[in-house]
Amino acid sequence: MQMRPRFGATLGLCLVAAGCLATACSTSAGPGIARSSPTLRASASSAPSPVLSGPQPVWLCRPGLRNDPCTQNLDYAAVAADGKSTLHRVSPAADPKVDCFYVYPTVSQQTTPNANLHIDPAETQTAVAQASAFSQDCNVWAPVYRQVTLRNILSATPAEVRLAYSSLAAAWKDYIAGDNKGRPFVLIGHSQGAALLIDLIRNQIDSDRALRDRLVSAIILGGNVTVPISKSAGGSFQHIPLCTSLHDTGCVIAYSSFLDPPPSYSLFGRPGTGVSLLSGQTQTKGMQVACVNPAAMSGGTGTLQPFFNTGSQPQVPWVTYVGLYSATCQSRGGATWLQVTPHRAAGDARPVVNQALGPLWGLHIYDMNIALGNLVAVLRAEIASFNGA
Repeated sequence: MQMRPRFGATLGLCLVAAGCLATACSTSAGPGIARSSPTLRASASSAPSPVLSGPQPVWLCRPGLRNDPCTQNLDYAAVAADGKSTLHRVSPAADPKVDCFYVYPTVSQQTTPNANLHIDPAETQTAVAQASAFSQDCNVWAPVYRQVTLRNILSATPAEVRLAYSSLAAAWKDYIAGDNKGRPFVLIGHSQGAALLIDLIRNQIDSDRALRDRLVSAIILGGNVTVPISKSAGGSFQHIPLCTSLHDTGCVIAYSSFLDPPPSYSLFGRPGTGVSLLSGQTQTKGMQVACVNPAAMSGGTGTLQPFFNTGSQPQVPWVTYVGLYSATCQSRGGATWLQVTPHRAAGDARPVVNQALGPLWGLHIYDMNIALGNLVAVLRAEIASFNGA
């Protein structure tokens, strides 16, 4: 059974103006992008953003929700280099003891600077693509928040960023106060979702020992988490270090993926660039962007297990390509990134991702899915360690 993935199902900061819609980024040669880094106008202050008070939050995903996109069919086909595939049946966990709090990336196609709280197809499709796999091990909670929209992401004002953060923080506080009930939790976010989670962790969790003690891990991809050069702690967070093994808990997994070394004008992998400004990370001296390789937690090279949603084949909605990619963390020229290397020999017809939006973005739109199987496996081991198994 051969299956062709709809690679655009997982989205990050895609530019509508560049012809990359929130649900259909092309894997062919990408649009021309100027060799200069766009400047985000938003520069958050070091003071915590205010938190909105108001009506109950809107949930994209939560336990018991009808047609929850985060508990969809997880069956997948594993395709080998010779084209043969093996079907695997996978289901969400029946009664997980851990919660996952997921914040989706920049996907809203609404025409206002900030999205409203209406659930649009882009949010639903992205939750399926990025978050549903984690339902094998946790209850997934995903709030709808007033994110900075696709058309405004590169020119957002501080007030618009504060509104996005405040909306998310209000949902978090509501979840902690009324729904979490003291359970261990995992934080998961990508791109704008990761940047806002960095701010949320700093303001709500990093200095709160009780909450830190319940943090299994934080998977924060494409958000430019920073640490001091050659260190695993400090920078974005004072009390929450990077994960360095499968048995670490209360730690952070973060990276930005590239096929080639990030250029000097890259939005990711360099401190103080891109979505760093959404989370107010302005310190760059002595800092590097964090890279934790989910395929080799202690360092070195490991084999990636990508998962892509096929979209058009609901009976087997996922595909993985066995042994197609390896990855290692690299640092050079002021950049730190997850170097992804395809291994496709002659006769191997499986599709390979490319940097569709150019070197400015690298593999940003694939950050989550290029290593989704590894991330799920790491989380499962962390949960076992957290519970003393």
